[in-house]
Amino acid sequence: MNELLQLSFMSFVIVGLGTMFLIGEVLVNMRGIFALLGVFLITTFFYINIPDVSMIIIMFIIYIVGLLLIVIDGKILNDGTLTTLGIASMIISVSIAAPDLASGIYSVIGIIVGALLSLIFLKIFKPRKMWGKIALNDRLTTEEGYTTLTEEYTMLEGLTGITLTELRPTGTVKLNDKEYSAISTGNLINKGEEIKVINVDGTRVKVDQTK
Repeated sequence: MNELLQLSFMSFVIVGLGTMFLIGEVLVNMRGIFALLGVFLITTFFYINIPDVSMIIIMFIIYIVGLLLIVIDGKILNDGTLTTLGIASMIISVSIAAPDLASGIYSVIGIIVGALLSLIFLKIFKPRKMWGKIALNDRLTTEEGYTTLTEEYTMLEGLTGITLTELRPTGTVKLNDKEYSAISTGNLINKGEEIKVINVDGTRVKVDQTK
């Protein structure tokens, strides 16, 4: 059995499933069941590849810290920065623990695949509230009172105005006696030039010279 677990491909299986269950516990409330399965699998991976107990603990901590960064990002920041660092931390821990290059590659792939597969749990179980934004539980549709373009910005498309600053390619323009941040189509537009709004995407106003 031990020889089977030490096969390079098993690194993919163990790390993949462990990551899937741990991130799954973060995404959906399984009352700790997924967490226990994930901890068991990841600990098993470190145990069969690292002879020193202290190193097992260190690698496990690095892995868990990575997972916590993902949680913090989802609960507080929601910009993906800590999630990126968290995944990198998890990858580093399994890469260092892997006994050879093949196992290391399989382990990294396991983390990526496991993380992606964990998203399936959002379709099966009730997501945690803190992931409402990421899971898009509240569809931002016009029928529910939301819209990707505010009415004001939607009305800007096709209007002509004047540049209040140089657009290099971003700057300030005046439209309907109001100032807006705008971006040119790529060319430098000098201050005081007449421009036309050619596209509006959210609050991103894209303009071009009328001449």
